[in-house]
Amino acid sequence: MKRIFLSLIFIANAFISNAQNKGSLFIIGGGNRSDALMQKMLQTAKLSPTDYIIVLPMSSEAPDAGFDFLAKQIIKLDNRVIRNFNFAKHDVNDKAWTDSLANAKLIYILGGDQSRFMNVVLNTPVYDAIHKAYKNGSTIAGTSAGAAVMSKYMITGKQLLDTVYKETFNKLWDKNIEFSKGLGLLENTIIDQHFLKRNRYNRLISALAANPSMVGIGIDESTAIIVNGNKATVAGESQVIRIANPQNLKYTDSGLLKFSKAEFGIFTDGDVIDIKP
Repeated sequence: MKRIFLSLIFIANAFISNAQNKGSLFIIGGGNRSDALMQKMLQTAKLSPTDYIIVLPMSSEAPDAGFDFLAKQIIKLDNRVIRNFNFAKHDVNDKAWTDSLANAKLIYILGGDQSRFMNVVLNTPVYDAIHKAYKNGSTIAGTSAGAAVMSKYMITGKQLLDTVYKETFNKLWDKNIEFSKGLGLLENTIIDQHFLKRNRYNRLISALAANPSMVGIGIDESTAIIVNGNKATVAGESQVIRIANPQNLKYTDSGLLKFSKAEFGIFTDGDVIDIKP
């Protein structure tokens, strides 16, 4: 009876969470963005003639060039107002800018360095405006670093037990992965990007082992997931990996990670995946 009661509480909380967020997430794994994929993003946002798009370029080392490249692609598909809001060079407390951000129907976060983005946004009105837009029905999109920031527990890319940066992890050890606070648009799902291209299985397994109640999603390049509530639909040219529910998770005395089994799936365009929002 107690187990049933707790399950009902979990279902109720999930329903409340889903009801609070009326928008969608369009999370791209990085790499080339085809016109077809970007058209899918625009369709997801359901833009009216008066709606506008805001690009947040703060992850990028070249924010203006990144904005220009994206804007040219979008304008080919949908000629509407696209604004470049670089809060790394603008006051994050500017109410005119944050109100405009909160009312954007599509917000796009460029790739680069996810920690660079969160260093600008965290604990500011910009963070609040993004959440307000999402709750009010906007689509929040991002690629690469812009995908990583969607999670509450954001993978920074650093190995704590190996100070030399690698695109992937070469160890499955306890306490080796570093997280920092992301946007938290996904509270219970961890996103990893460039997944198959950079062979990031060890990194996502490490993330899941550190947070075994969550779902790990690895999105390959030129591929996206479209999140609505607790479902994610795959779009694009490659694949998405889902890992969840590790069983008998343990660590040896020397810190090696192990578990007996876990849910593992590989998904392609059009497939629908269960996630935890």
